[in-house]
Amino acid sequence: MHMAKTLFDKIWDAHSVLDEADGNCLIAIDRVFLHERTGSVALESIIENGYSPRNPSAVFATMDHIVSNKVDRKADDSRTPDGNVFITATRDAAQKTGINLIDVLDEDQGIVHVISPELGIAQPGLTLVCPDSHTCSQGALGALAWGIGSSDAEHAIVTGTLRVKKPPQMRIKVSGKFKEGVTAKDLALHIIAKFGAAGAKRCAIEYTGNAIREMSIEARLTLCNMAVEFAAFTAIIAPDKVTFDYLKERRYAPKEVAWKQAIQDWKTLFTESGAHFDYEYEINAEDVQPTVSWGTSPAQAISISSEIPENADKIVLDYMGLSKGTYLKDYAIGGAFIGSCTNSRLSDLRAAAQILEGRRVKDGVTAICVPGSMAVRRAAEAEGLDQIFLAAGFEWGVAGCAFCFYAGGNTFAPGTRVISSTNRNFEGRQGPGVRTHLASPAIVAASAIAGHICDPQNLKEA
Repeated sequence: MHMAKTLFDKIWDAHSVLDEADGNCLIAIDRVFLHERTGSVALESIIENGYSPRNPSAVFATMDHIVSNKVDRKADDSRTPDGNVFITATRDAAQKTGINLIDVLDEDQGIVHVISPELGIAQPGLTLVCPDSHTCSQGALGALAWGIGSSDAEHAIVTGTLRVKKPPQMRIKVSGKFKEGVTAKDLALHIIAKFGAAGAKRCAIEYTGNAIREMSIEARLTLCNMAVEFAAFTAIIAPDKVTFDYLKERRYAPKEVAWKQAIQDWKTLFTESGAHFDYEYEINAEDVQPTVSWGTSPAQAISISSEIPENADKIVLDYMGLSKGTYLKDYAIGGAFIGSCTNSRLSDLRAAAQILEGRRVKDGVTAICVPGSMAVRRAAEAEGLDQIFLAAGFEWGVAGCAFCFYAGGNTFAPGTRVISSTNRNFEGRQGPGVRTHLASPAIVAASAIAGHICDPQNLKEA
């Protein structure tokens, strides 16, 4: 008798090499992606121990986490004291091991979770790992992708496998239609706030429903990116025509006859009727509002028009400089940031530019935009988006993780209230004492213009 399978089951079973008695499984790994902050550790260990990659063509490394975001950066420029050591070590080790290296000044350089989809490295049905917790982003393409440590990265590179315990599964169905101005970032924050920062219970989440199907790939990437903030093992969305159209002609996507065969295979990647999930939640898209975090966890988020909860933790309020019962819109900001692996793609920059055009950033607000890849940056400049950002008073950086997390280099001043399109807002994430509010690029842009946390719909009233 055929047991109905989930999408996750199908990919897991296709990659299962060995089931162990203790519940662990040896899983075949199709792609490994590294970055300079942790990649050098794995690669140098491989060299020191006399090993070599099992399949160098399936291993990729980019420079993104600690590279400078300055337009005139050099090959070894880092935004971290002595960070150039990681850059040069990764470069040297990548060349010695023969893996694919995307270096600082390469035209393909960018944040790993941005360039992997745009180059077609992530594909439906593949297993992909990276020593970075936001690897789950790439589940938006129907890949089974999750974050690992540098030791596991070393094992995956050398053996092509990893020992993993199969996680429980969760389905989150999003039905209905989003209101105007509501984005994937709002949905992600809404879900985490509704069910809690531990609400995903280390499950593999599948996002389904007509509201998900109507999302672009870039919106799906944003939603899957935030799954780790929900305590998920990973997140995945079944591939469909939106996925296929996005991947066609990407550099590492299958070509010609192989493309036709891939499409046939990818069309089998869906959850069968009657398949079992350990947990199931349903969201009405109409209930999702433009959402902003108020605290030091993505779960501490509310509708932009709501009051800060009366039961808010005093320690969190003190750090954030907030008072219970007040409104977020009443708080002035000193910084605005658009970037990160969550919201630095072309559609994100377009959404922000639409609000910024013809307006100026409020005096006293430091506003920064760091595109997620050099390809995104070039495409934005071809459309004139850079001129809109610059005319509005934003800094226009080059690709990388700058200003998403503090790495010892340039940041906002202690105590600065920053509205940010990033994914994490814990104490010190964007710099010592910096107070980060997570939001969509549109809300970040509107807030930069208004000088306080602002719904784009209310910008004319600001």
